Amino acid sequence: MTAERPLLLVVDDETAVLSLIRRVGEREGFEVVTCTDGRQGLQMAEARRPDLVMVDLRMPDVNGLDIVRALRNADATSMIVLMTGFGSIDSAVEAVKLGAADYLTKPFNFQRLTDMFVTVREETERRARLMAVDREVAERLEFAGMIGRSAGMQDVFGLIRRLAPHVRTALVFGETGTGKELVARALHQCGPRRSKRFVAVNCSAVVETLFESELFGHVRGAFTGATDNKVGLFETADGGTLFLDEIGELPLALQAKLLRVLESGEVQRVGSMQPVRTDVRVVCASNRDLGVEVAAGRFRSDLLYRLNVVQITLPALRDRREDIPYLTAAFLREFGERFGKPMSGLALAAARRLGDAPWPGNIRQLRNVLERACMLADGPVITERDIEASLRPSALLSASPGRTSSFYGADDSGDESDQALSSLERQHIMKVIAETGGNKAQAARQLGLSRRALYRRLERHGIAQPDARRSFVDEPA
Repeated sequence: MTAERPLLLVVDDETAVLSLIRRVGEREGFEVVTCTDGRQGLQMAEARRPDLVMVDLRMPDVNGLDIVRALRNADATSMIVLMTGFGSIDSAVEAVKLGAADYLTKPFNFQRLTDMFVTVREETERRARLMAVDREVAERLEFAGMIGRSAGMQDVFGLIRRLAPHVRTALVFGETGTGKELVARALHQCGPRRSKRFVAVNCSAVVETLFESELFGHVRGAFTGATDNKVGLFETADGGTLFLDEIGELPLALQAKLLRVLESGEVQRVGSMQPVRTDVRVVCASNRDLGVEVAAGRFRSDLLYRLNVVQITLPALRDRREDIPYLTAAFLREFGERFGKPMSGLALAAARRLGDAPWPGNIRQLRNVLERACMLADGPVITERDIEASLRPSALLSASPGRTSSFYGADDSGDESDQALSSLERQHIMKVIAETGGNKAQAARQLGLSRRALYRRLERHGIAQPDARRSFVDEPA
């Protein structure tokens, strides 16, 4: 018995019928399980998630229509066929209305029975082939950790290849969750600095009073609490790449100092009069229109001109929907391996739901939704209900493109009364923090949260708070 064989569940109180269908089903390549009790049949359907369920209309405990109704209410992906020796137009119509795919009368027409088995088997095989093809295409389309077959993403990949060997400063634009840090890493990996450090910092996740020290370092005694000399991010990234995410959040006073460093190539530690030469590629990212920020007096025009030597703009996921199947296939493979739950694909309705969703949180939201759906799924196929349950928390958030609307979102909206969801969220946050080695800034980025929103959730779930003075620096690429 191989894992590829489709599963057939037959529920009938006549053992002769069970024996007959078992013989035909196994001959047509099915794994067949049977039971004579309707309640047991429902339990088996929930536990095994069969590809095809054949159920008798009239049984002593639970009738066939009740089973059809229960399976459809549970969002089962199984094809359901009702069987009866007392056929009538009314019961056939009712069965179809409830979600049954077919209605067979006894004694069976063996050709029709065989044709039905062939159809279900071919559909199961087709779904597996499609997922395998999508995964294979996703692997071929992968570029520096990004996946995209759409024209917009192929243009981005081509631009990165041309710029990476030469660019010294670059500005990456895109909505929250589109993968701006991946672009910065791609520029680093595809260029001559790939053997040096890649250092990332979120400009909205560092305490403003400590930001100058984070960027440029400080000497002992420069301010209260400066008990030792500290190397800043520019010196840490010397020879490599410094990625400044959400550059629009940088305070105006620091914008002027950043401009001086970019023009002179020298940094000056807080409290020191001695400049230090650095050779750093600086890639900045923003989900805001910095031209609007300049007009509002929140961003320096001279810094914008200095940074905007090269501009890369990432398309929103809603503008590249043709990439969703390949992203989905890659994420399902990743989460299936991580959770030890091999995923064979999505039900048709689930795939349609993913394709139609607005995705205000873009790829980060898609990734989080699929991660949670994999955790929720009872079997190898993700159902529309799994997707809806995973989308629901983010659906409560604002759909504004400028805000993170991932599974965890930018604020605390959610169903607080749902204890199971709260427990699931707590477990997931703890898992991500553990995977990032306790680095709360990196964990916040992976979860799609600002640092402040992460702290609120840590407090809500009773998870130990981080040290606010910690320096958040990625390890070398």
